[in-house]
Amino acid sequence: MAELTIPGATHQILKDDYASEWMGIEVLKLDDGHATIRMTLRQEMLNGFGMAHGGMIFAFGDTAFALACNPASPPPGAAGTDTITVAAGVDINFLKPAFRGQVITAVANRRAHSGRSGLYDIQIYAADPHNAAGTNTDSSDSTAASPSDATETDTPGELIAEFRGRSRTISKK
Repeated sequence: MAELTIPGATHQILKDDYASEWMGIEVLKLDDGHATIRMTLRQEMLNGFGMAHGGMIFAFGDTAFALACNPASPPPGAAGTDTITVAAGVDINFLKPAFRGQVITAVANRRAHSGRSGLYDIQIYAADPHNAAGTNTDSSDSTAASPSDATETDTPGELIAEFRGRSRTISKK
């Protein structure tokens, strides 16, 4: 299994995550309560209309959600190493289609955490490969993430979906 890594970091939940490996997900940034990932949309990820299948966008957002919910490398013997955080429920709003060859980026951020429950927002963007790290190309979008939400100075393309996840920490079994 190829590991999905960023310089100096590996997320433990990706070790046996064959779905994320198949999707070609690349981890760009991990922090406590935050994850940024990206992938390129391939032909087998499209629906009959020639656009990204909603299930692919959902699975991509779900991976960002899982990475933001779980510590990348808990210290040995630390509290919480016998627990995992999973989805208690999610909602997704598809705003615009994405197409083959576009690079999609998900930016996940924890909004609230109390006890065993958490709330996370994940914005999913699409850009043509030559603009993947560029600015937001949709000048009509006044709802783009605010600078305090961005992981870089510019958003990575057009906002195509908003994913909200509710998490619950449970015992490992």
